[in-house]
Parts: sequence; C-alpha cells; structure tokens
Amino acid sequence: MTGSYDDIIDQSRHVSTTRCRMAAIDRAAQFSPFAALSGYGDAIKETARLTNKRIELDEDRKNALSDRLQQIADRINEHPEIAFTYFLSDAKKNGGEYITVSGAVKRIDVLQRLVMMFDCTGIPFDEIINIEGRMFEPIDLNCMCDSST
Repeated sequence: MTGSYDDIIDQSRHVSTTRCRMAAIDRAAQFSPFAALSGYGDAIKETARLTNKRIELDEDRKNALSDRLQQIADRINEHPEIAFTYFLSDAKKNGGEYITVSGAVKRIDVLQRLVMMFDCTGIPFDEIINIEGRMFEPIDLNCMCDSST
C-alpha cells in the first residue's frame, strides 16, 4: 500500500534558518476567540447599571439645610468636620447616585453656591439633601457638671 506522503514521511521536520521560532503563547494567540462585537459586553453592563432619581426637597427641608449652612459659615474658622449627603449626576445616564462626603469645611462660596472641603471636593448647595456634624448635636449640660458636688 502506497500513500501520498510516503516520500516525506521519514524526513525530519523543517526548521527555518531565516526566521525565529514562534513562542507557544504567540502560537496560541492565533487561535484565540475573535470578538466580533468589541465593546458589546461593556455596553450591556452599562445598560444594566442602575441610577437613582434626584429627590425634590420641600421648602421646610431647604430652609433647615440653609440654616445649617449658615451655622457652618458662622464657624468656618474652626474648620468643622461635617458630613454632607448630596446627589451626584451620572455622566452617562439619566439620574445619578447619592453619596456622603465627610471632612473639614474649608470655605463656603456663596457666588458659585458651593461648599469647598479641604480635600478639594466641591459640593453644590442645590444637590445637598442632608448635613450632619457634631456642631449640630445638642449639648448635654449634665455631662459638664463636676461629679464631686
């Protein structure tokens, strides 16, 4: 029985003298799956990502927040530690998320309507929904009394 490769079956494998041997990882890359729809997976993830709607505050809540901002402004030289919860708009979709930032207040810019923190975070007045800090907690006068009397 004679086959079509009988003339070369006993010869040694050819090794090129002009080209380097390809690394196994590079050879494997030739057979890796082809992504015909590049970016499609990222688009699906982006579509699935949820955002929140912005909460509209009533006038009483706006006035309470304004009062707290004024209290901070009155004590700005003390650099009070405050926690602000505010709405951060999403750059890619409608809506956004509510985040809380804590830190020392550097200044309050009334013209730009921003609270500037020492970490260079700028918080827009109109996006704030909550302001908390030790300066707003009631003082317990019973703690200040001398326990020996």
